[in-house]
Amino acid sequence: MANKAIVGEKVGMTQVWDEDNRVVPVTVLRVRTNRVVQVKTQERDGYSALQVTYGQRDAAKLTQPEAGHFAGAGVEAGLELVELRIDDVSGYEVGQEITVDMLAESGLVDVTAVSRGKGFAGAMKRHGFAGLSASHGVHKAHRKPGAIGQCATPSRVFKGKRMPGRMGNQKTTTLNLQVVEADAEREILLVRGSVPGPRGATVLIRNAVKGGQS
Repeated sequence: MANKAIVGEKVGMTQVWDEDNRVVPVTVLRVRTNRVVQVKTQERDGYSALQVTYGQRDAAKLTQPEAGHFAGAGVEAGLELVELRIDDVSGYEVGQEITVDMLAESGLVDVTAVSRGKGFAGAMKRHGFAGLSASHGVHKAHRKPGAIGQCATPSRVFKGKRMPGRMGNQKTTTLNLQVVEADAEREILLVRGSVPGPRGATVLIRNAVKGGQS
């Protein structure tokens, strides 16, 4: 599990140039200052995590439970509450502010978001099937998935069979993205490559758990 994490927002993609004057495709993430609302510990809650918020929200638009939660923590109400699962929460306390600077030295990060929903898709698009033969003898079934099971035994289709269905709109994590720039003053983080989700999507950023620097 990660030991550093923060919440951001996907802005879009652009490109920058590295020291060797080569083009680097990057995703721009807006990472506003996160405020810790609650610290969850293994002893009290059964797992360790930080509950954070960001941005500002009119207190009059909060429900009573939400307003009471923020008031009890003594933290200004934010746009939403997000939970960050991390290994060690001993260095955090309620009201503490977390900025993107902490990821500047991470080298590699993992980014989690809800991927774009693409609606109903066939087996070729959804799972990368090759399709059936395009030669003579195949009757209007070039993009079909083919056989999906056995006959009398077991007389059913096994769960998990890759078939046509809704594509996307699910929690997705992209691992080991290189941090190109982290600027707390401008509240941006540039990572090399693409991240899941459309523009404006909420993203969870953590230091890479597989091969990344801490």
